[in-house]
Amino acid sequence: MELENKVILITGAGSGIGAAAAVLLGSLGARVVVSDINLKRAEKVALQIKSEGGFALAKQVNVTQYEEVNLLIKSVVEELGFLDILVNNAGIGGEHQKKTADHTMEDWHNVIAVNQTGVFYGMKIALQQMTKQGHGNIINIASLAGLKASGYNLSYSASKFAVVGMTKSAALEYAHKNIRINAVCPGYTNSALLDKLLSARPDMEERLKRVIPMNRFGEASEIAEAIAWLASDNSKYITGQTITLDGGTSLI
Repeated sequence: MELENKVILITGAGSGIGAAAAVLLGSLGARVVVSDINLKRAEKVALQIKSEGGFALAKQVNVTQYEEVNLLIKSVVEELGFLDILVNNAGIGGEHQKKTADHTMEDWHNVIAVNQTGVFYGMKIALQQMTKQGHGNIINIASLAGLKASGYNLSYSASKFAVVGMTKSAALEYAHKNIRINAVCPGYTNSALLDKLLSARPDMEERLKRVIPMNRFGEASEIAEAIAWLASDNSKYITGQTITLDGGTSLI
């Protein structure tokens, strides 16, 4: 996959899928901007990329704050010349697993702010820059929960369905501008989010694996491979699509 010297900004890249994608893209020759709300985590990932011979910058950002996202993208363009690819990866889950009528207002506002509004901010600002430079590629990290029902998970599900919809709408608008926009929809993947879900009850791991035909959880490195493919010109005729990596869960 040809990614040499591509400027790639990844949000939420201090851990999980974002970190795995940053390391992989760095190993493929991309110039990676590792951004996260936790600067120390971002710096750790950037240091790993540099220790393996790659190029990386660490930046702090809270994606729920429009001005922070704006300043982040502006700084990337000022320092590196342009922005080839944005990976909107920052995301959180709710603190509680409750039915809709009992869903907390705090979970609703927090999850929507990061997972939905944060993606909107990133897309809005990046698209302005990409339109100016005449090319671009946005990869939004959605979820299987954005494609099918997910009980006890309303705000997360709503936010991820929104990401899929925003991806398709924007892809339609900007395809003629040489800008591609796609989404990756992971199923149950080993991460802090999954750890929180598994801690909800003792038999949760067994219950979840029963609905995964491959009978295992995904790995962040496997999701990163899909991100790298979408970031590369190997997928240059693809836009407005959802790439689902779920071990077959969506087949049930």
